Amino acid sequence: MRVHVLQHVPFEGLGSIAAWLQQKNAALTWSRLFEANVLPSLETVDFIIALGGPMSVNDEHQFPWLRDEKRFIAAAIKAGKAVLGICLGAQLIANALGARVYSTPEKEIGWFPVCAEAGSEASFGFPGSTLAFHWHGETFDLPPDAVHLASSEACRHQAFQLGKRVLALQFHLETTSESAAGLIAHCGHELVAQRFIQSEALLLATPASCYQGVNALMADVLEYLTSDVA
Repeated sequence: MRVHVLQHVPFEGLGSIAAWLQQKNAALTWSRLFEANVLPSLETVDFIIALGGPMSVNDEHQFPWLRDEKRFIAAAIKAGKAVLGICLGAQLIANALGARVYSTPEKEIGWFPVCAEAGSEASFGFPGSTLAFHWHGETFDLPPDAVHLASSEACRHQAFQLGKRVLALQFHLETTSESAAGLIAHCGHELVAQRFIQSEALLLATPASCYQGVNALMADVLEYLTSDVA
C-alpha cells in the first residue's frame, strides 16, 4: 500500500497512524507543504492522508499552496483513491468539493463527545458516543452526496463520508499524549476559558485510556478505508 501524507505544520503529524502504517508495511511518502509545494503523481499513490494545521482553507493569499492541494485532493477523489482528512484535512476535502468552510460560533478544544448520526448501511459506523480530541475554530458545510456521520454539541458537522473511500473527520482520533503536547506548545495561546475550551492543565492530565480509545477507533477507520487497497 502506497500512502502519501499531506502535512501542513511540523507539529501536526500522524500520531497513532504511524504505528498502524508500519504494521501494514506501507510505503510512506510526504508532501511537507510548509517547506515546498511538491505533490506526487496520483499514479504513484493508493491512500492519501491530509493532516491538520492552524491555518484556514480560506487563507490562499497567505498560503498559495492551498490552491494546488485542493485541486490534488479533488482529483484524487475523482480517481477513486482512498482519502482521509483530519481537522484541516477534513475542511480541505469539503472545500475541494465546493462546500463552504467558515468560523464556528465557539471554538472546540479538548475532549468532548462526538455522537453518531444515522448515516447509511454503506457508511462507516461510529459508536453512539465517542469522547474525542478536538482543536478547531472552523467547520464546513457538507459537500454534495456526502453522508453525515457524526456531530457534537459545539459543531454539527464533525464527520462525513463520500462513497466507500473518502472519510473526513473534524476531530482527532490519531492523537497521542506526545502530539497533544505539541499542539499545546505551539497553539496554547488559544486555550482561553470558554464553554468548549479546556485548560492546559486538564489537557495535560488526560489519562492514557482516552488516547487508547481514540487510537483504537482510528485503526478501525483506517481498516475500513483501505480494506480494498492493495
